Amino acid sequence: MPVTLAQLNAADVAHFTATLGHLFEHSPWVGERTWPHRPFTDTKQLHAALCAKMHAATPALQLALIRAHPDLAGRLAQLHQLTAESTREQASAGLDRLEPEQLAEFNRLNTAYTAKFGFPFIICARLNARAAILAAMRTRSDNPPDTEFATALVEVEKIAWLRLQDTVSR
Repeated sequence: MPVTLAQLNAADVAHFTATLGHLFEHSPWVGERTWPHRPFTDTKQLHAALCAKMHAATPALQLALIRAHPDLAGRLAQLHQLTAESTREQASAGLDRLEPEQLAEFNRLNTAYTAKFGFPFIICARLNARAAILAAMRTRSDNPPDTEFATALVEVEKIAWLRLQDTVSR
């Protein structure tokens, strides 16, 4: 159920974190570290503060955040074990309706990407169609690790922004 920005600004740390914890996949620490910076004047300012805390974290904590994201159309999706948000996001790109050969291609690309970089491929599925995601998986696999790490964090920001829009009512 959406909350207002006024409710978030008045929330204690536990409620604030519980309400926003899902914005950054399995990483409620981002919201918890942002809470002391209330009040926020709008969702853009709140999102910027959340992202600033994500970027200020240690590389190890950032890596844990990136690794908390599931593979696109991966094992967890096939077992229906994604978070509700990830399920909706992957479905919006048609990743829940793949033909067997398409699923095999996603699995092959996911495996190769993770083997090279040590974390899953991240892209904001809600902003991309299936073909664009596949093209990005192929193209970004040629990037150096530091570029991909930075790109993953930018994609996490996009995902968090859209999730925030779903969470905070106007």
